[in-house]
Amino acid sequence: MIAKVYSIDGKELKDIELDDSIFNLDVSEGSIYHAVINELANRRLGTAKTKNRAEVHGSSRKLFKQKGTGRARAGNIRSPLRVKGGIVFGPRPRSYNYQLPKKIKRLAMKSLLSLKNKSNILRIIEDFNIETGKTKDLAIILKNHVPNERTVLILKDDSPMVKRACANIPWLNSLSYNRLAAHPLFYAKHVIIQETAIKMLNDFYSKK
Repeated sequence: MIAKVYSIDGKELKDIELDDSIFNLDVSEGSIYHAVINELANRRLGTAKTKNRAEVHGSSRKLFKQKGTGRARAGNIRSPLRVKGGIVFGPRPRSYNYQLPKKIKRLAMKSLLSLKNKSNILRIIEDFNIETGKTKDLAIILKNHVPNERTVLILKDDSPMVKRACANIPWLNSLSYNRLAAHPLFYAKHVIIQETAIKMLNDFYSKK
């Protein structure tokens, strides 16, 4: 399919061909769901922890003798049955990370690009670089293309100056063409892709 390429000033420049197997695919909602959940799970720190009876503070002596008091037998004050005692089945430090099959992840990224393209919120602009690395210079370019809403900018490379300029815009996520992320893409209201990044996406996803 054919799409328009815009200048950094927001004017139409030329047409570019988009690979139908990437930008006009039948959207796989299941793969998108699994990709988003996987990314959220991998972000979790898993540091929640409670103390068991061996770790809580308190004496280990028996509270009172076993027989003769008329009360239920009791061990030490750290018993889970007592206030401020240990927790029996509380959370322990763990990793929530798991790997998603490559085919599902690739299908999810292509489905997301197709979804954004079909929703008419995908915009292709000519290649640019922010020599100064200043946010205000990038903001001038973005103002010509999108409002101040959640946006993903897909870059042709890991340009440190462009990424530096992107860092201070709270509603903007910058992603390299070969390291897309499902979560920001799914929730983005606008997607901007550099012209060269389109060609690289065509090559990167169509050959595998």
